[in-house]
Amino acid sequence: MEIPEALTDTGTGTDTDTDVARTHSRTVAAVKSVTKKLPEVTLAFWIMKIAATTLGETAGDLFAQTLKLGYFLTTIALFAIFVVTLVVQLRSRRYNPFFYWTVILSTSTAGTTMSDFMNRDDSAKYLAKGATSLGWGPQGLGLGYPTGAAILISILVVIFAVWKLTRMTFVIRDIVSFRGEALFWSAILVSNTLGTSMGDFLSDSSGLGYAGGAALVTGVLLVLVALMKVPSVPNVLLFWIAFVLTRPLGATAGDFLTKPTAKGGLDLGTAGSSAVLLTVLILLMTYAHVQERRRHAQRPS
Repeated sequence: MEIPEALTDTGTGTDTDTDVARTHSRTVAAVKSVTKKLPEVTLAFWIMKIAATTLGETAGDLFAQTLKLGYFLTTIALFAIFVVTLVVQLRSRRYNPFFYWTVILSTSTAGTTMSDFMNRDDSAKYLAKGATSLGWGPQGLGLGYPTGAAILISILVVIFAVWKLTRMTFVIRDIVSFRGEALFWSAILVSNTLGTSMGDFLSDSSGLGYAGGAALVTGVLLVLVALMKVPSVPNVLLFWIAFVLTRPLGATAGDFLTKPTAKGGLDLGTAGSSAVLLTVLILLMTYAHVQERRRHAQRPS
């Protein structure tokens, strides 16, 4: 981080070397006290994001459908887990890949069942094979994907409007305050829920199927990558669009892995797919943790 000129400029030139040294020392100390809590956005970041969101889809379906807990109970349980993981992340003093990606995963799993509860109902097409109900409690609101998506988009717009009014940065590597991080995670939870609705719409209602929906989202993401080279398009805007779109990519990929072959899936099952994806995500988090420790050790004391 560069030290602002206003903090190092001697003004009239009458400051002594001691005064300049003291000012410099205080500035360096202030800079060091601001510790990053969120990761750098790299290719590895996006790979882990897609892995986490795909696992969120398969794990959410595992609890709600395969284990027949239903959308209502599963949403309550997964939201509680999200709150616990978020508290751990917020209380952490610096970026920890395990804490950060656990929250991402919890927003993905909770977002999956929150979206399903909003959009679906107890009709047979939403039930797992052999199931006769969606579990205890309300059986889904049945709003449908367009209405559910419209509600979630409205909530996301409100979050970003409040964020804008606070004058805090949207660039995640520069978010260092508690309030900024709280707004960030609110946007993440809603965007992952919205992404689930979009992914399910592409898979179930658009006629594209699981592979077609994933291909469409991948194509849009490649367009966003190309737009990064256009100076007039803000990279921050592209980041948030990509962040939302990687969720439907994960949703369609998860459905492709778990759904029956008759519906265009690979029929690998929610349990097996979740176990494999969890292993992959743990390996990626371990690698990120090792890299972060190396970077931290190389920083000047």
